Amino acid sequence: MLYAGFLSLVVYKEVKWSDMPQLLIKSAETTAIVMLLIATSSAMSWILSYENIPQSLSTALLALSSDPIMILLTINLILLIVGIFMDMTPAVLIFTPIFLPVVESLGISPLHFGIMMVANLCIGLCTPPVGSVLFVGCSVAKTSIPKLVKPLLPMYLAMVVALGFITFVPAISEFLPRFFGLI
Repeated sequence: MLYAGFLSLVVYKEVKWSDMPQLLIKSAETTAIVMLLIATSSAMSWILSYENIPQSLSTALLALSSDPIMILLTINLILLIVGIFMDMTPAVLIFTPIFLPVVESLGISPLHFGIMMVANLCIGLCTPPVGSVLFVGCSVAKTSIPKLVKPLLPMYLAMVVALGFITFVPAISEFLPRFFGLI
């Protein structure tokens, strides 16, 4: 934040000193919203954990099928739906403790699962009705969501295909860490 302030005030001179109080207030509001999301999702995670819901869901998922492909497809479907209605940060904080034990019991790398989970939720960021990236894109383009969604349908398809590759070809997720000897 200090570096951005230095650049905008001194180097590029895009911001006036008189604008700084309003910018700092707006920055504090945005930070407060994010911190509130993290606090509530942490509380939700604690409640879920206290009630043994992650263990119950893990047992239910494993009872549904012993086939890793079916479980990964189910998790992908759940995360895609969650990503449509929930912002990414609380979704990661709430659903990681639920799904991670399941995928670890199937022998799936936590790194691979983490990348798969983030890819799922990123698709949700671009999808109505809550897709925050979609709203930002509409603001920048000065257009409406219905006008933007139809041309984006091929992109949604491409994202789902990429998600399929990420899910079922772990080497894609683990190539760079393996290349650098990190795993």
